[in-house]
Amino acid sequence: MERKHLSQQIGQILDDLARLSNTLYAMGTADIQRYPDNYEVLSTDAALRAEKIACELRHLIFSTGGIKKAEYHGLACEVHGIEILYEDEILEVTLPSLLPKRRNRKSVEFLLDPLHFYLSQYAGQNTLPKFRECVVCFSHTYSMELPARRVHDYDNMELKQILDVLASYLMVDDTGLLCDAYNTTEFGERDCTRIFVMPKSLFPAWLAKREKGLKNISDF
Repeated sequence: MERKHLSQQIGQILDDLARLSNTLYAMGTADIQRYPDNYEVLSTDAALRAEKIACELRHLIFSTGGIKKAEYHGLACEVHGIEILYEDEILEVTLPSLLPKRRNRKSVEFLLDPLHFYLSQYAGQNTLPKFRECVVCFSHTYSMELPARRVHDYDNMELKQILDVLASYLMVDDTGLLCDAYNTTEFGERDCTRIFVMPKSLFPAWLAKREKGLKNISDF
């Protein structure tokens, strides 16, 4: 990479860091009790800007050839805490955050690359199912310590790209003829997204059991 181009990229990252710093300062001085909506806007902006910075830094690392993508994404998986569990014909994937809104492309990229790597690594060490007909359940889990107004509409979330990654490893095809999608909103100890993929025949019993054991929106 030419030094001039490298300097421009670093300058952009420094500019984003300065804006993030200003937003964090505003969060620290905001009156969350009197102006909760303002705090929500600030905190969302800070989180998305931080994810954008992370993606910019990844691109910078890869363009200079200092570290291979596979090596980096392996480290990123550990930092994120992405988890995969396959048990009793149900595959569960846990992502460390809520899915971003559709307009935030950099934010979804932040999750996609490590998820792709982790699935590839997991598939190399374990036997994964190849579902022909299945249900994919997205469990959007919000921290119970934060206001319920943070809950997003499902149609605003970036689900398709996550589903595409899962389908490449787990499904014959993700067409609507073979794959049903189900969304649920729940409250838990922390923000995260849990994704369950299972045969259609198992879904009714799985859903009934899960609804008995978890807090959801109707409980609040």
